[in-house]
Amino acid sequence: MKVLLGLILGILIGAAGFWLLTSADGRARVHDTGVQIQTAAKSASDAVQEKLRVLDLRPQDVKDDLARSGQVVRRKARDAGKAIADATADARITAAIKGKFLADRNLSTLSISVNTTDGIVTLSGNAPSAEAISHAMLLAMETDGVREVISTLQVKPPPKQG
Repeated sequence: MKVLLGLILGILIGAAGFWLLTSADGRARVHDTGVQIQTAAKSASDAVQEKLRVLDLRPQDVKDDLARSGQVVRRKARDAGKAIADATADARITAAIKGKFLADRNLSTLSISVNTTDGIVTLSGNAPSAEAISHAMLLAMETDGVREVISTLQVKPPPKQG
């Protein structure tokens, strides 16, 4: 009985979806929604690119710093005077950054080590690309309480499978 009811309900939903996509009004709604999504995505992408530019975290900037000194260091000017003294604040910062890395499918929390001392975050380990290093540093810089981010991450592509 449940299977039959589920089958009927599935057929009705499929028919309604087919009607929506084949009617002129439905196509217009789907198109308008797609345009809105594209506009929002472009705006978000532009905002991220601007932040990367302002903080000198574009992939080429990271590559240049890695080639020059083997590490990438960026400071937040407005927060430089606010020192974070207690160890619990540093632990909260580290946990917040690791949480951001865990939520991001392009970054591996197993390959990136995060250490925080007095609001200064050090990222070490391996990343698949300079773009990933930029992204990791941006996520760290956007975390409350972070005064400076130092990256000694090295570009090491993931092993090929198969």
